[in-house]
Amino acid sequence: MYELRNVTKLYTRGKDTVRALDGIDLTIADGDRLVIQGPTGGGKSTLLQMLGGLDRPTSGEVVLDGTDLAKLSESKLTRVRSENIGFVFQSFNLIPTLTAQENVETALVPLGVKTKERRERAAEALTSVGLGERLGHLPGEMSGGQQQRVAIARALVKQPKVLLADEPTGNLDEGMRDEIMDVLESMWKEHGLTFIMVTHDSAIAKKAPRLATIRKGKITVKENAGA
Repeated sequence: MYELRNVTKLYTRGKDTVRALDGIDLTIADGDRLVIQGPTGGGKSTLLQMLGGLDRPTSGEVVLDGTDLAKLSESKLTRVRSENIGFVFQSFNLIPTLTAQENVETALVPLGVKTKERRERAAEALTSVGLGERLGHLPGEMSGGQQQRVAIARALVKQPKVLLADEPTGNLDEGMRDEIMDVLESMWKEHGLTFIMVTHDSAIAKKAPRLATIRKGKITVKENAGA
């Protein structure tokens, strides 16, 4: 479970101070699926970075399973990210010189997983997202949708508790968007993940059980009865 308590994040731009997050209080239960929406610069990606331990708040607490991420040393925070949190980004972030299987294996290297097990788990993860026949392909030999599937497999191969997705369909057309959302939702249900996603896409937001809207660093959360 996540518990955010009075989380504030300030940035300095020249002589100005930008309040990206302004006293955020938020609880996200295990297994929840939350979509975060808001205007550009409203704070949604900053919030996702806090949840993923990629940035620290100026003040407040970001608590995951009883541990305040903001107070961990960098080495312990890296360990939490490696073991418990999977990330999917808009730009895929694949290594172009590595095959699909090798890209997925990279998530297991920090965990000390042996080579044979890494290969087996990467192949299994790629098969689970429909890429069992593409293990040896380079990113440049795959479509955008296939590359995002590789990124999803990489996020899930380490069997995390939390999946964070920042505009994962932003570079895809409408048809491919729906395919990727089907994959993400299937993985959420199958693995019992806590799934938190930032998106500009209102069609996606309408289908989420919970929708958080963030504007000027302030957040409101509502339940989507029809989702």
